[in-house]
Amino acid sequence: MPSTVYEEEPEPPAGDDADSVEALLVRVADGDKDAFTGVYEALARPVMGLACRILRDPAQAEEVTQEVMVEVWRTACRYRPERGSAKGWVFTLAHRRAVDRVRHAQAAAQRERRAGAVLAGREHDEVAEAVEDDDERRRAQECMARLARMYRVPLALAYYQGLTYVEVAAALSAPAGTVKSRMRTGLRLLRDCLEAR
Repeated sequence: MPSTVYEEEPEPPAGDDADSVEALLVRVADGDKDAFTGVYEALARPVMGLACRILRDPAQAEEVTQEVMVEVWRTACRYRPERGSAKGWVFTLAHRRAVDRVRHAQAAAQRERRAGAVLAGREHDEVAEAVEDDDERRRAQECMARLARMYRVPLALAYYQGLTYVEVAAALSAPAGTVKSRMRTGLRLLRDCLEAR
């Protein structure tokens, strides 16, 4: 299976405003099926690439891509151009959907482990585990908040928006090498903070 099938393609050069993804998405909100075809052709492959990077399973990434594109058709009226690009909005939908699927799989695996522990006769304290999970999440949020803005913002864009460091650099109007270096430093500082607690 060639890897290029799941990689993002470069965006086509911008044409006139009527052909931009933003303009197409606004038309999709009015029920324009031809405009949706344009949005689908422009964004389905990049969405697939993002989903594949998160899920690491092409079959699940295809399902997420289809779900996201259906959601775009159904909820295009929620897109607000003043809040960001159409691509960013669709990528946010895709990232959330893919992360939800990962969390669902992790929760299912945890349920299976718990069931196995019960069957094996080992005690399992769900309350203690829930408290531990909440504590880890709180510690991670505290450590993230302690990072300097120049480290925190690129990491937040990469994690919550699913952007690559090149896309983060473009969003921040900063050199890609600088952003990559800041992200590495930020991750190291975040790890050090978590390990120190």
